[in-house]
Amino acid sequence: MNDIICPNCKKAFKVDEAGFADILKQVRDQQFETEIKQRLEVAEKEKNNAVQIAEAKLKNDLQLEFSKKEQEIQSIKSRADLELANIKTQMAIAEAEKKTAVLEATSLIKKERDKLVYELSNKETEKLLLEKSINEAFAEKMKLKEEALKMKDDEIKRLRDFKQKLSTKMVGETLEQHCEIEFNKIRATAFQSAYFEKDNDIRGGTKGDYIYKENDSKGSELISIMFEMKNEGDETSTKKKNEDFFAKLNKDRNDKNCEYAVLVSLLEGDNELYNSGILDVSYKYPKMYVIRPQFFITIITLLRNAAMNSLQYKNELSLMRNQSIDVTNFENKINSFKEGFSKNYELASRKFETAIGEIDKTINHLNKTKEALLSSVNNLRLANNKAEELTIKRLTHANPTMRAKFNDIKNKMP
Repeated sequence: MNDIICPNCKKAFKVDEAGFADILKQVRDQQFETEIKQRLEVAEKEKNNAVQIAEAKLKNDLQLEFSKKEQEIQSIKSRADLELANIKTQMAIAEAEKKTAVLEATSLIKKERDKLVYELSNKETEKLLLEKSINEAFAEKMKLKEEALKMKDDEIKRLRDFKQKLSTKMVGETLEQHCEIEFNKIRATAFQSAYFEKDNDIRGGTKGDYIYKENDSKGSELISIMFEMKNEGDETSTKKKNEDFFAKLNKDRNDKNCEYAVLVSLLEGDNELYNSGILDVSYKYPKMYVIRPQFFITIITLLRNAAMNSLQYKNELSLMRNQSIDVTNFENKINSFKEGFSKNYELASRKFETAIGEIDKTINHLNKTKEALLSSVNNLRLANNKAEELTIKRLTHANPTMRAKFNDIKNKMP
């Protein structure tokens, strides 16, 4: 038997083995359940506590992580804001620089445009001025050419008239009168103390035409020239060339004690040798020249100047001789001067011939130009006449198609 105490009343009672075993089993089962329940409750509490702790820890960890992330986000946001501010600042600076660059570029472009406009305006002005200058120059050249042509025509006409007058003794003035008039035109200014008169002294049956003489301040003869004038009307059956009169001119010069002899001639008008102007024929007779009438005053001036220069050297030579100075070398210089003067005179004569030739070429060229211009004017006149004569009737002549079309147009007109 086993004693069992009641848990409620606390009284002991005895139970047999079977009852004890049954009670024990009940007790054990109940106690086990209770214990299990308690343990389950404890476990549940521990679980809940653990869950709460875990949740708290997790919440705390999450809070910490959230705070950390929030700080990182704030830091990133701050950096982003800073970078955005920097970017905005840079963009503002870039925008300002862009605007400045645009303004500068625009200003530069405007300046370049204004400069180009100014230069273009200047170019246009220069072009207009140049065109005006060219047109004026061309007009002036044409005017000068026309004036030159007119002057050449007048000169050619005058020379032809003069030649014709000189060639006919009975009409107008003679060659002698022409030379005398030309001399008297400048006599009062250039040859005040000169003697220039007709040669009326017949010695040996002949005489010259005019004698020119001039003395120095002491009364000594400075120069003397015998002139013979011959035009085309003075030709004879035996005397038709200039050379035919050289011997007579030399004789008259010697008879009148003249230093120089000059033949003023219009003979052999086609001979280029005499057309050179002044020809020295001293190789035939000493100090003799053949000239055309237009060089009458020129030959007097040349010979007179040479005589005056020679007189100056002669006076100096006389002074040196009076002072007992050896003048041998000086006389050689005088002779050299004379030879040099002769050479220079020949050179000047040749150059004069060349100049006369060029003038003749120019006259021929101007005559050809004049003929070409006159031909152009004639062609323009013919073209103008043809244009004025051009009518619809002429255009439709022998052309029935065109005549029909013109008639249709004429009929359609109100």
